[in-house]
Amino acid sequence: MTTALITGATAGIGAAFARRLAGDGHNLVLVARDTERLRAQATELHDGHGIEAEVLTADLSTDAGIEAVAARLTDRVSPVDLLVNNAGFGNKGRYLDVSVADELTMLKVHCEAVLRLTSAAAGSMRERGRGGVVNVASVAAFLPRGTYGASKAWVVQFTQGAAKDLAGSGVRLMALCPGFVRTEFHERAGMGTGNIPDWMWLDADKLVATALEDLARGRSVSIPDPRYKALMGLVKLTPRSLLGGVTSRAGRTYGPK
Repeated sequence: MTTALITGATAGIGAAFARRLAGDGHNLVLVARDTERLRAQATELHDGHGIEAEVLTADLSTDAGIEAVAARLTDRVSPVDLLVNNAGFGNKGRYLDVSVADELTMLKVHCEAVLRLTSAAAGSMRERGRGGVVNVASVAAFLPRGTYGASKAWVVQFTQGAAKDLAGSGVRLMALCPGFVRTEFHERAGMGTGNIPDWMWLDADKLVATALEDLARGRSVSIPDPRYKALMGLVKLTPRSLLGGVTSRAGRTYGPK
């Protein structure tokens, strides 16, 4: 059996990855901050699918948490074949309404942790000549909308560049860019979602299925839904001078209240 390590594994997209990969027969290393939820999830996946589910409690906003996960990724005795960098969060409020400390914490989780964990995993995978990394970004990466979008843009650019550098090594890297997904993300950030149209919501399990198909095809970026692919196509055609105003108005219409 191969082993997949998933950060932010207890809810939302991370939990959907865990369910799908366990169902496909992969052993798991589940990473999050809540030990009790991790243990309950590990037991459920073990009992339901007969796989081994290891629990690793870590806070990726801290050096100690990042180092603990990196150490597991470089374990040669029990190697990790697939890394899903899913941990992340949003801050409620516009630029200057959010404290610099909170902005820096976001960059720690979304950028520094992704860089360090991807490097730990990819280095070990390259030695074995196989492996994969999925870095969960967002369609916000393609829109000028504050620190969250900027951090996810970094994830996309970093992943694409690293994928090119590792071409031919047997290691695949992909940035996953979903739109709105029904998870705990908005609730944890104190963001209301009643103003978001139904058509904009994605199902986490279907999203994961498409993402894994795209990874198998060797794609370095996955936008796992035709609706969002069309929207991002329009974004590419929109002059940057206009895009900022459009996304600001859309944020006020569809963003957190």
